[in-house]
Amino acid sequence: MKHDFTSVQNIYIICGKTDMRKGIDGLATLIQDSFELDPYSDSIFLFSGWGKDRYKCLYFDGNGFAMLYKRLDNGKLQWPKDENEVRNLSQQELRWLLEGLSLQQPKAIAKSTKGVF
Repeated sequence: MKHDFTSVQNIYIICGKTDMRKGIDGLATLIQDSFELDPYSDSIFLFSGWGKDRYKCLYFDGNGFAMLYKRLDNGKLQWPKDENEVRNLSQQELRWLLEGLSLQQPKAIAKSTKGVF
């Protein structure tokens, strides 16, 4: 199963530690009850546990939920620590996170706003 998720409307990261024993139903309930988001929306939801060396990704593809579970052999993720926060990530921030980088890259060139000449 290989899908192109670059057109997904939202990428949410559930900050802090999540109980990685939870399955699809437990994670969907967490999304709905604790964070008041719709697990059936066109969104990817990311979760990580204590060790930050593994993560789960939950996605509803229109006829069922798919869950990806990945354990890193080398290194750890720079997962945000605020337990009560959900963040909406850009595709670039997702790449940074999954490459082991921080979501804040102070040396990255920021997008400019429309200027007045």
